[in-house]
Amino acid sequence: MNASAASSLPLAGRTALVTGVSRHRGIGLGVSRRLAELGASVFVQHYSPHDADQPWGADDIDSVRAAIRSALTSGADFGDWGLDLAEPTAPRRLIDAAVDAFGHLDILICNHARSGGDGSIFEMTAETLDTHWSVNARSTLLLTRYFAEQFAPDSFAPIDELATGRVIWMTSGQHEGPMPGEVAYATSKAALAGITPTVAAELLTRGILLNTVNPGPVNTGYLDDEPTDRSAEIKEGVKNSMPLGRFGLPSDPARLIAWLVSEEGRWMVGQVLTSDGGFSLS
Repeated sequence: MNASAASSLPLAGRTALVTGVSRHRGIGLGVSRRLAELGASVFVQHYSPHDADQPWGADDIDSVRAAIRSALTSGADFGDWGLDLAEPTAPRRLIDAAVDAFGHLDILICNHARSGGDGSIFEMTAETLDTHWSVNARSTLLLTRYFAEQFAPDSFAPIDELATGRVIWMTSGQHEGPMPGEVAYATSKAALAGITPTVAAELLTRGILLNTVNPGPVNTGYLDDEPTDRSAEIKEGVKNSMPLGRFGLPSDPARLIAWLVSEEGRWMVGQVLTSDGGFSLS
């Protein structure tokens, strides 16, 4: 590949697994398309039954597949699988399927999340906590483990070579302020933010860079006028707190994530990064 092509397609020849890709307005699709546009082969996980339970409903998966395929560059491949990451064996099976499809994975983006069915601390039950933990935190940790097992242990020589693997986790804004009524969700996401430095340090021995992204208020449908699971007052308050005058778009965190997994992001490791259009400044 010549220098011009390498510059325009910085992820050419790289392979990525992106989880939680089932809706046209989702961050997962935004990330998948961005990686594809930059040259990567992309394998995605989706689980439409979760979306069907939300006020905004599920999208047609064939149309989501088509949207990703249309962004692929010459020579890049696509694959997908629908499965529930709450199942204890699902993370290993998903990694195995993506590796079987591409031969090796270079990038893991854990974008999936369970939302809804939450409550305040006064409404918490073991079941509520466990359902969010199993999807948002447990499966992310296990996906990361099985992804990392592709890379030889203690084989990374920082002076002689660049880290080649990339992992991105997604957290939420629980470290910036309270999230009333979302105790189970915020707890599971806080676990990922809190353990990021520890896991990042361990992954470095295999030449893998882990960073965690808080995308801020990105309107994936839940900030629309209707249908929604939040009151008009809450949504208006959030919008009034956006210094740039708008909610985030899926393409906003997608740009940051694509940069982090490219060679341009090779000096970033073990960070929890907030990309929220200044929302946390309000």
